[in-house]
Amino acid sequence: MTHSGYPGRVQVRRAYKFRAYPTRPQEGRAAALLADHCDLYNAALEERREAWHRHRVSVTYGTQSAQLRAIRAADPDGQGRHSFTAQQQTLRRLNVVFQAFYTRAQTGGAGYPRFKPYSRFDQVLFVAGDGAGWEPAAARWAYARFQAVGAVKVRQHRRVRGTVKALQLKREHRRWYVIVVADCEPVPLPATGRKAGVDVGVARFLTTSSGDVVANPRFLAKAQDVIADLQRRKERARRGSGNRRRIRRQLASEWRKVRNRRRDFHHKTARALVNEFDVIALEKLNTQAMTHRPAPRPDGAGAWLPSGAAAKAGLNRVILDAGWAQFTTILTGNAEEAGRRVAVVNPARTSTDCHRCGAHCHRPRQDLVICPEHGGMDADVNAARNIAARAGLGSGQASAA
Repeated sequence: MTHSGYPGRVQVRRAYKFRAYPTRPQEGRAAALLADHCDLYNAALEERREAWHRHRVSVTYGTQSAQLRAIRAADPDGQGRHSFTAQQQTLRRLNVVFQAFYTRAQTGGAGYPRFKPYSRFDQVLFVAGDGAGWEPAAARWAYARFQAVGAVKVRQHRRVRGTVKALQLKREHRRWYVIVVADCEPVPLPATGRKAGVDVGVARFLTTSSGDVVANPRFLAKAQDVIADLQRRKERARRGSGNRRRIRRQLASEWRKVRNRRRDFHHKTARALVNEFDVIALEKLNTQAMTHRPAPRPDGAGAWLPSGAAAKAGLNRVILDAGWAQFTTILTGNAEEAGRRVAVVNPARTSTDCHRCGAHCHRPRQDLVICPEHGGMDADVNAARNIAARAGLGSGQASAA
């Protein structure tokens, strides 16, 4: 549960993403910057691996950060050219990856951190005022200054509110972006007196406890034929050829359009909910666990039993296309800035328990549940009302078991 209505003002951290237009020399220096940070990341990962494999010693971020001065002194024309604090951010990035790995390992998960190729190391974070600076647009262009790169032109399409704390230089295939991170004061909206539970799904993107429905746009499904055709053409093209590079650019462009459309839809939908409701309740969904591939089942005779993997793959694709996790993050951020509150509840049996009496319902279809006491009702509306009740927003409804 997030609280935004504290008596004292709480600062909100916002990230603004702007398209950057470096010159050819700047683009070369920016690519070299990413490559050097990639080398630092991989070297730090190698040190951690070898220390554990050979001596069973865990290397921490503090140890590796303390080695930076010696590394920079030994390589003044390479690592020594770059911002010290930016290099610390890269080491912190690796530390976050290891912390996530340790968390997964405690529950039996896998996924040891891997080395990154240059093509997949695409961003570097700078602390504002230490190796990077931001000059807002006075006329047509804004400028972001990065150590070892220079002053890069930025198309600033909106005003940056608050105090700039960090800048991130990011490459997305052939495009460059500057992400400006700023701390700003929240702008509370006037109270509406309305509260709602929200159920997200795949047939409908979301349904509120008041019965409002937002359709699922299915952006990936609409672009799937074009993406699949480009993927097949790329696999047939000879590796290293100009034709393969052109197809890769087209494929990256299609994926970028899908991502941008989905993010734009999430922002607009979240803003509409925040404008309308003072408190919004959501389910705490574990999308990663929901999209696991079914485990193969041997039949004991050297063959395998049907596991429904093909059907599950289609459902997983639709779930990931909806982007529930990204939507929840965007909604929470908008709510904090607007002085609203977002509550998350246990999702168990929200669709199959009656919101009026709590009885277990029969579900003959995906969109219908039948309560033995109150008859048929919309499954998504029933779920949204159960979510509202579990968050303490409803009255006379079934409480969580």
